[in-house]
Amino acid sequence: MVKRYLVVVPTYNEAGNVVDFLTQLDSARKALSGKYTIDILIVDDESPDGTLAKAQALGLINSHSLSNPVKAGLGHAYIQGFIWGLSRGYDYFIEMDADLSHDPGQLINLLERSGPHSIVIGTRWMPGGKVLNWPIHRRMLSRVGTWYADRALGLHARDLTSGYRILPKALIQELDFSAIESKGYSFQIEIAARAIRSGYELAEVPITFTERRVGQSKMSPQIALEAVFKVTGWALRGHFRA
Repeated sequence: MVKRYLVVVPTYNEAGNVVDFLTQLDSARKALSGKYTIDILIVDDESPDGTLAKAQALGLINSHSLSNPVKAGLGHAYIQGFIWGLSRGYDYFIEMDADLSHDPGQLINLLERSGPHSIVIGTRWMPGGKVLNWPIHRRMLSRVGTWYADRALGLHARDLTSGYRILPKALIQELDFSAIESKGYSFQIEIAARAIRSGYELAEVPITFTERRVGQSKMSPQIALEAVFKVTGWALRGHFRA
């Protein structure tokens, strides 16, 4: 039986990227359709620039959307997508950004490593991984952030903040969404930590990450500080020690 995959794509003010991203993703899933069934779900935080309208205007087959009345954050968007997908029987959940930093052409590499007992992370900081067009301070922030989270939580991972990943249904079903503390990019660290603590294998796949060409990054000092405080709190409480 062909497994069903749902790509969950949180969006906020990505009108300049979302059409190109979805067009590339649609081409990639068509090329893989003989082996994988891949649907798309856009979860938009009421983007004032018309992101959702542009996505819907494409009229892609098996592409769906949800709209939040307020800007609720990355973690909330993913949880909405997970709940929506679980209720419709998807076997795997793919996380991707809509700013073209995640290459849909590399999706096959992650899909080949996916399994019911694995969390697959597209990793920038491993042999074969690359980051294009990032300034040095962004490279340092990402690498130091992963290094700190890895050491503090004992997870033995090389790219905990990467948002290109595949999660199996069994993991999503085990999550207590009410217990998830993170709203921003620390959400990715928290989910990986919960997966590893629950005994899921961590499969790391090298990816090429490309800095956005259009629009503004959602990374902010507040989001970075949230991650530092969350990781430190988890470490002090011994929450996610593997």
